[in-house]
Amino acid sequence: MKDNNQELLPLVDEEGRVIGSATRGQCHDGSKLLHPVVHLHVFDSEGRLYLQQRPLWKDIQPGKWDTAVGGHVDYGENIDDALLREIREELGIEKFVPEFLMRYIFESERDRELVHVYRTTYDGDICPTAELDGGRFWTLDEIHEAMGKGVLTPNFESEIKRILNSKF
Repeated sequence: MKDNNQELLPLVDEEGRVIGSATRGQCHDGSKLLHPVVHLHVFDSEGRLYLQQRPLWKDIQPGKWDTAVGGHVDYGENIDDALLREIREELGIEKFVPEFLMRYIFESERDRELVHVYRTTYDGDICPTAELDGGRFWTLDEIHEAMGKGVLTPNFESEIKRILNSKF
């Protein structure tokens, strides 16, 4: 398995308005073309946070622990539909109640993303699909202990700091 670098993604301005399109490969080649993504943080009722382990075949941050659900918005797709699609594709969850937290721009050496961040509380079955190398619930203490040690993705580390500094 590998990423589809021909997947067509929308290009957006900083307000999220679609201004064009480009392939996934073009968006991740260092061009910094701004494209939208969705992230969903899945908490259980005990306050633990589910993290996915990124597969070793991923082109960005392989093998690291990351946000429970994260994915690109497809060209022609809206944010809500992308969120529903990604949680089904990655964790097999059909019914959940998302709460919008924030939107921000994340920039790495390779790409630039307009990140739409959501959270949910979910105590049902989670069935990671072949898109992931599994996942598990982490306590906030375990996450804090892993910070800065190369275990978690840099994107997740910066985002969880933003979330934990805000009130749910």
